[in-house]
Amino acid sequence: MSSFPQLSERAQHLFKVLVERYIVGGEPVGSRALAREAGLNLSPATIRNIMADLEDLGLITAPHTSAGRMPTVSGYRFFIDTLLTIKPLQQDLVRQLRHDLDLQDTPDQLLETASRLLSEVSHMAAVVTHPRRETVAFRHIEFLPLSDRRILVILVANAQEVHNKIIQTPRQFSAAELQAAANFLNSTYAGKDLGLIREHLLEELAEARDRLSQEIIDAAEIAGLALKEDDPRRKPFVLTGEVNLMSFAELASTERLRSLFEAFSRKEDIIALLDRCIETPGVKIFIGEESGHRALDQCSLVTAPYSVNDHAVGALGVIGPTRMEYERVIPLVDLTAKLVGAALNQKSLTPS
Repeated sequence: MSSFPQLSERAQHLFKVLVERYIVGGEPVGSRALAREAGLNLSPATIRNIMADLEDLGLITAPHTSAGRMPTVSGYRFFIDTLLTIKPLQQDLVRQLRHDLDLQDTPDQLLETASRLLSEVSHMAAVVTHPRRETVAFRHIEFLPLSDRRILVILVANAQEVHNKIIQTPRQFSAAELQAAANFLNSTYAGKDLGLIREHLLEELAEARDRLSQEIIDAAEIAGLALKEDDPRRKPFVLTGEVNLMSFAELASTERLRSLFEAFSRKEDIIALLDRCIETPGVKIFIGEESGHRALDQCSLVTAPYSVNDHAVGALGVIGPTRMEYERVIPLVDLTAKLVGAALNQKSLTPS
């Protein structure tokens, strides 16, 4: 990183060893332990001097409860951008991931499986966003009555997309009522976004039912069923393995866990980070305060976008402590994103 002075090879080696030891053990590293691990013929005094220099550069810090040192957010960033050696994933794991994802039949199953696998392999929390819903223009709709309060919905969207769906209604609608509902929808909403139509109708129904005509009430009720879909705005992501975070001492305090789980529940903070990931290709890493969200100050998020038809439509990632094993998590996230995109493309499991 250009913001840091050039470190000597000796200082780089000691810093790398310190970070790797801290990631594994979670305890500040002292000069004697560092001397043993580094394998360099240096006196403890020399090592202490180098550590003092690294501390002056903001790469390591000494917590008040220990004489040892641990990496800072800037230190992790320098380590990842400059010194990290990525470990290739074992082929058995690659085959297992591909096999498990290929078995899934629907987008929901695929994304839920991807989140579960990421969590199981990383032993941390994993998140996978649902694909961004592209704007779908409503063109025309027809309702055909069937038996037992069922209705066949024939929906034309965008230019020439025709979708058929059978819905179950709470009461039997006559052919005349269905025709009136279809006429109202076709004359009022042609050319508008499909998802917004349903939202608008249901809001009107909830707020002003007593002032609406029966025709509009019928249309709203039927449209609410006919246009129902897995809208990513209501179900933005799949989160798995939150409980794994409790096994890390730095995250296990009641206050910190409460803050984390509240962030997961609010969703907006996580979605904002993952949306930033979708905009550009490749793996992105948010370390601690880099996320811009206080609840994640002690966490890192390793993310990558996945694509459908060469367009990034969603993202996935692993959430864990800042001392996560980046050399293992980065290729795991990268591969999983590529496999999810490949599965969506291969099986035409594109978002509706």
